[in-house]
Amino acid sequence: MFAASSLLSEDQFLCSICRDVFTDPVTTSCGHNFCKTCITEHWNTNDRCRCPMCKRVFTTRPDLKVNTFISEMVAKFRQSAQQEASSSSEQEVSNPGEVPCDICTRTKLKALKSCLVCLVSYCETHLEPHLTLSGLKRHQLIDPVENLEDRMCKQHDKPLELFCKTDQMCVCTHCPALDHKTHEVVPLKEGYEEKKAKLGKTNTELQQMIQERRLKIQEVKHSMKLSKRNAHMEVAEGVRVFTSVKESVERSLKKLIDGIQEKQRTTQKQDEGFIKLLEQEISELMKRSTEVEQISNSEDHVHLLQRFPSLKVVPPTMDWSDVSVPPASYDGTVTRALVQLEETLSERTKKLLAEAELKRVQQYAVDVTLDPDTAHPELILSDDEKQVTHGDVNHLPNNPERFSHYNFLLGKQSISSGRFYFEVQVKGKSKWNLGVVRESIDRKGEVTMRPEKGYWTIWLRNGTEYKAFDDPPVRLSLKSQPQKVGVFVDYEEGLVSFYDAEDAALIFSFTGCSFTEKLFPFLSPCRNDGGRNSAPLIICPVNQTV
Repeated sequence: MFAASSLLSEDQFLCSICRDVFTDPVTTSCGHNFCKTCITEHWNTNDRCRCPMCKRVFTTRPDLKVNTFISEMVAKFRQSAQQEASSSSEQEVSNPGEVPCDICTRTKLKALKSCLVCLVSYCETHLEPHLTLSGLKRHQLIDPVENLEDRMCKQHDKPLELFCKTDQMCVCTHCPALDHKTHEVVPLKEGYEEKKAKLGKTNTELQQMIQERRLKIQEVKHSMKLSKRNAHMEVAEGVRVFTSVKESVERSLKKLIDGIQEKQRTTQKQDEGFIKLLEQEISELMKRSTEVEQISNSEDHVHLLQRFPSLKVVPPTMDWSDVSVPPASYDGTVTRALVQLEETLSERTKKLLAEAELKRVQQYAVDVTLDPDTAHPELILSDDEKQVTHGDVNHLPNNPERFSHYNFLLGKQSISSGRFYFEVQVKGKSKWNLGVVRESIDRKGEVTMRPEKGYWTIWLRNGTEYKAFDDPPVRLSLKSQPQKVGVFVDYEEGLVSFYDAEDAALIFSFTGCSFTEKLFPFLSPCRNDGGRNSAPLIICPVNQTV
């Protein structure tokens, strides 16, 4: 037997006057029901007693009594509504964008499942029969979806239970016999599994693409960070360089002004000396002129004759006819200063460009350590593998990697792409070899240090003779003896360059090289020559403060 609540509808218990659930329902003789208060007030405001529903006129006002049966039914309806409201408060109310329960008549609750047989969505309460009744348990339940009618074949009004692989569409059991007679049709689940597998593969590809783009974002962010750092560094370098140029110009200007002022002071001092001397002579001449004039005007014949010998001669003075006093000339002073400034700036610019180039390659510095497994048996390495000297005594066992004929050794670090830089202190040595070599060079016999043999090196001999082992070898003329040598490799560019790391001067470059395998740092302290060449070669930390 169905519960009473399943038969009750709110429309059945609405008063036609107030449009609300009955309160003290009464029934007229024509069989219509109203709230007692509503029908009473209605008749009180009209001249005639008429039924609001069927318009029947009553000659006398009916004596209305509360209909106990309807009153009880209203009470049950109110109780059922309260229970439903209570249940609704415990369950989730359907929000916009969510599938609502198709059965709820008042507050639409959120659907918990949709039935592909009934084509109805149910909330938790209305889903219960599908979970308890044996006939409904066989229905196929899925997560709630809208537009369940789209899951029915529009041609045969049957559930879509098959998948046509030919037309790539869902069909019902009747479709294969008609429009899809020769098509490949499989159960819906089989088509579902196949498409799900493909979607899984697609999702894997999507996740891979997402990851690639996330990595690209990290790469771009890292590039942005490096760009910002490089911009700051370049601005700082620009300020340093142009400040240096500005200081050179200011020094040249000061030198120009000081020179002009010094010449002007010297000329002025000379002219003032002439003026002072002339004024002294004028004073003497005026004094003699006064005496001559006084004697000339005297009537004392004896006195004039007695003074005449001393007054007749003009006082001794300088002959000014050959003295020339032209104004000081400064013609060409500025021009000469500009020529000197141009030479100074040219030298300074070359120095700054060299410093900038060295700073550029120094950013690719690698922390190189020496490889004891490659060291000639007479070489001695420091514990930190940063220094090497020649020790005369063979103290290392032979192995395939070790140089056995010449006292050479390699660094542990290698380069097979990109750029690479390291510095070696050569201070106090009269002989050494430095550079980079291919991994495959012969380490046991005599070698010819040439690029075609895998060597890109320079050397020092006799304290002053520098040579680059190109083909042919190049004798190097250096302004000063390097104390620290920098070695730079640009693998893709095919470039090996050597720098005086303290004077920021390029020593030599091998260009147009073709690298096909790993390159390793190459060093040789050469023989110690009885102590005359005992200073070590030292791998130095790169100081980028030139």
